Amino acid sequence: MSEPFILCDGLVKIFQVAELEMVALRELNLSIEKGELVGIIGSSGSGKSTLMNILGGLDRPSAGRVRVDNHDLLKMTDTDLNRYRREKVGFVWQQSARNLVPYLNAINNVMLPMTLAGVTGSEKSKRAEQLLDLVGLAARKKHYLPELSGGEQQRVAIAVALANNPTLLLADEPTGEVDTATAAHIYDTFRTLTSEMHITTLIVSHDPGIAKQVGRVVGIRDGMLASETIRQQRSAVPELDLNGDAVLSENGTGLHEEPQEHYEELVVVDRAGRLHIPHEYLEQFHIKGRAQVEVTEDGILIRPTRQDRVEAEIAKPSTATTAAEEEISGPRSIWDRFGLKRGKK
Repeated sequence: MSEPFILCDGLVKIFQVAELEMVALRELNLSIEKGELVGIIGSSGSGKSTLMNILGGLDRPSAGRVRVDNHDLLKMTDTDLNRYRREKVGFVWQQSARNLVPYLNAINNVMLPMTLAGVTGSEKSKRAEQLLDLVGLAARKKHYLPELSGGEQQRVAIAVALANNPTLLLADEPTGEVDTATAAHIYDTFRTLTSEMHITTLIVSHDPGIAKQVGRVVGIRDGMLASETIRQQRSAVPELDLNGDAVLSENGTGLHEEPQEHYEELVVVDRAGRLHIPHEYLEQFHIKGRAQVEVTEDGILIRPTRQDRVEAEIAKPSTATTAAEEEISGPRSIWDRFGLKRGKK
């Protein structure tokens, strides 16, 4: 079995601030196959940006193993890491000022990385024009940044990131400063490029709608991989009339024309058997530090200890909880659990 394109095994990153040590990543395990388009979500301080910086060769891990496209990033020399960043990775940042040179027009911005890599002649301008055409800006190649909208600037930034034929494209909040319609267009661009150029793309985002734009969403909490949300296609289902009989469609099948999308959120269980149980679940069932685990016909049941149940019963308020209060305190979606704001769908 071949190794995945990205493999993080027990990845640890520790930052030292003054005399304090801060753990940004703690034994994170993650695998991504070549050609995947993956979203990474998490609240501020969860470790998602640290992970992206390590995968991009901008930072080194403290321990563990991280391999990208058969490159062992932990064992690379500084020279090798510089070459890896230049030749294998493309970056798209949220702020256009980090992506583009303001006094250059679109095509010259795209040609700049090739110039720095030693590419000369007509090959450079030809590739820059091809990339701008791929992102839908062939007609705007001579325009300067003030003449381009925010979405157009981000698409130029994507073309710049692809200038040196990287195998990995990393985007940090690429839709954070644009409206919903423009964000959808940028996601379309990522999907097209990932498919046509056979690159692997990771998008770090707070956008709740990203699950509809990528093939898989991984959630990071407390420096560890906590959950995955996978987009699946449900088969077409029969359309029934009031009597329960199938209504024939135009094609005579009685089925809806288009399959329905289904999003399934999965909790990640690592090789040591550890999993992240959402904090509100623990609070709801009064699980504190220890729990009872039972094997049932349907799977594994996790329940609070007898002592925790007794303490919860004693501490229970005398007034009954209203239905509204139960609804507020009940399980929340993946976006609420990570502290993310909901956006317009």
